[in-house]
Amino acid sequence: MEGYRISTKLEEMDLSFIHGFLTESPWAKGISREAVEEAIKHSLCFAVFTDDGEQIGFGRAISDYTTFAFLGDGFIKEEHRGTGLSKWVMQEMTNHPKLQGVRRSLIATVEAHGLYEKFGFKAIAKPEYLIEKWNWQAYKQS
Repeated sequence: MEGYRISTKLEEMDLSFIHGFLTESPWAKGISREAVEEAIKHSLCFAVFTDDGEQIGFGRAISDYTTFAFLGDGFIKEEHRGTGLSKWVMQEMTNHPKLQGVRRSLIATVEAHGLYEKFGFKAIAKPEYLIEKWNWQAYKQS
């Protein structure tokens, strides 16, 4: 996409920017920088940059690259939204060679169902097969 680039190189990623966004997001509010660093270290990450080198977006895939992938922590900085960048990042993520052939991919979203449906995601066909253990207080600072 003209004016932007995507990188999967961890050394290029701006951890302060990523942490700053995530710690204020509804899904990771209060997450520590250490937790963000650890999550990034163990994921296939996608960073969106302007041609000037400013990081303005992020997404990551948590996967064994064979049976399962969870796509999460995706965001685009507000002033760059509405330009097609979210679609571009999703295209790059779903087409990444390491994620080809994965049997099941999941995304959790509150409001972006339409975006993800364009990439083959849909409501869980057999929700009775999935159960979860969710620690709602995991990022709460004591």
